[in-house]
Amino acid sequence: MDALGVPLVELAEPVRRAEEVGVRSLHRAIIHGLDDPRAPRCYSAAYTLIVAAWLAWVIAATLLAVGEIFTPGLFFLGPVALAAVAGALAAVAGAAVWLQLVVFAAAALASLGLLRPLARSHLHLPPSMRTGTAALEGAKAVVLQRVDEHGGRVRIGGEEWSARAYMPDQVLEPGVSVEVVKIEGATALVYE
Repeated sequence: MDALGVPLVELAEPVRRAEEVGVRSLHRAIIHGLDDPRAPRCYSAAYTLIVAAWLAWVIAATLLAVGEIFTPGLFFLGPVALAAVAGALAAVAGAAVWLQLVVFAAAALASLGLLRPLARSHLHLPPSMRTGTAALEGAKAVVLQRVDEHGGRVRIGGEEWSARAYMPDQVLEPGVSVEVVKIEGATALVYE
């Protein structure tokens, strides 16, 4: 008996009956059987398996997508969620479980190989897109007052900044061209 209490017959009978009415796949036989009130209820077990398969894939895709939302920066679960959608489509088409898994694996590899590098390239902004103090890192500066490990002054892009030597033993004299390594608070760490 199935979940509804309807007695089930062997699956050979529904397949034979589907062939008699001209339906070529078991999936279509199941749909045909559900639409035809005269059809036997023996299709319900196979129908339940197909519904359970695509539903499981959709649930997996949803959980993976939600997981992607809560793991910023990795972009690993999103492509796998797309692969689970491909598995769901294979299940809806009536593919065997092994074929659904093959479709899932192939789609996961393809989406990870294609989408993840694109997403990761957008995580790191090029220097022209940086703003604030991050835009100053790598910029050229001119020493205005002697700069050592204790302090000094530099001009960065028309603005005067307090500065320290990046290397503790380095001393930079006025007029020397330097590069900004890092900004710590309102102090530029520079080196020649």
